[in-house]
Amino acid sequence: MPGDRDIGTIILMKRLAWFVLASEILGIALFSAFYNSLDFHIYWLGGHVVTDGARLYQEQLVDHWFTNTPFMAALFTPLTAIPLAVARVIWQLAAVAAFAWCCALTLKMLGRRIPLTIVVAAGLLLEPVWHSFFLGQVNLFLLALVLADMHRVAAGRPAGIGIGIATAVKLTPAVFIVLLLLTRRTRDAVTALAAFAVCTLLAYAIAPDASRVYWLHTFFKTSRVGVSYISNQSPYGTLTRILHGTAEIGSWYLIVPATIGVFGAAVAALWARRGDWLSATAVTGVTGLLVSPISWAHHWVWIVPVLAVLLRDGHRKTAYAGCLIFTLSPLWLTPHNGDPREYGFHLLTPVANCYLIAGLFFLVHMTIRLRRRDDLTTANDPAPRPAIRLLPAGERPEQNVPT
Repeated sequence: MPGDRDIGTIILMKRLAWFVLASEILGIALFSAFYNSLDFHIYWLGGHVVTDGARLYQEQLVDHWFTNTPFMAALFTPLTAIPLAVARVIWQLAAVAAFAWCCALTLKMLGRRIPLTIVVAAGLLLEPVWHSFFLGQVNLFLLALVLADMHRVAAGRPAGIGIGIATAVKLTPAVFIVLLLLTRRTRDAVTALAAFAVCTLLAYAIAPDASRVYWLHTFFKTSRVGVSYISNQSPYGTLTRILHGTAEIGSWYLIVPATIGVFGAAVAALWARRGDWLSATAVTGVTGLLVSPISWAHHWVWIVPVLAVLLRDGHRKTAYAGCLIFTLSPLWLTPHNGDPREYGFHLLTPVANCYLIAGLFFLVHMTIRLRRRDDLTTANDPAPRPAIRLLPAGERPEQNVPT
């Protein structure tokens, strides 16, 4: 039983968390009201032009290309009736709610009773998270959609719609459909594919010309974004910086994402078969970042379930190192924005690509842990925790209640 001093400390921490969280939300609201976040502005303009032939992908919006799917642009059509500043505030506050939901879902899959306010307040300090707010990005909504489905999978309930919608917005969540197939959640995988198809066909009905241009041409191009920009923490982005440009990277590079994809999917499936869907989710999210040719720093919001897994299993030093890397984000302290010192291999290269290195380390770490028999036991919890069992497709959870 906790003593009076412990109870007082807990109460103080909760009050401090509420104060910090309220300050963060107020800061986000004020920032959103006055700062024109670039990516949100592009989304908003995309909603304006999505029905105007192929203009969405043939003309730049505020000096940048629209690189998301036509479905993403179609989702913003209702917001075009609202002034930009008002729409931006609504979007950002909705993103706060989405992130709080992400934290709540992670805690449920974690199986630990930790005050949500503390987790959300701390999570908002992570660079990928606040960077998503800085740009007005969609990442937190995608994370929420995928985690909602993975939570349902862990509980043995039907899932797939959230993953399908997320894939229709930005293609990288499709890696979770692969996980569902590998773990014999065939019905959920079909549901995800069906949701993706419905969203994509709906976008085609709204914007047929833009859809044709995207799926037949734009979908394959990475030249419309600054691949070598330091924020791109994918293996492809790192190689373009080391080799001084994409011209030095040939078709041989396809071996890299294929190898990482197969390896990461296999590790995630093995964790899922052990009943640890939180680990499977974290591994799959990181694998998607490493397979994609473009993984901006703000895409790395998957650090949230990653840290949860590390802390749950008693790997505190590794978790604290991850917190330090993804809070301080030292990559931004190295030469970038076209600085000649940004290119080639030098002493600062590991620092400039720290997210990538952290992602690869996590995959190796989770692979090594598969060999241990006490994976579901932590230093603070010596008794094995009953894991959520993997249910075959079509089997109801009440048929698998442990006795």
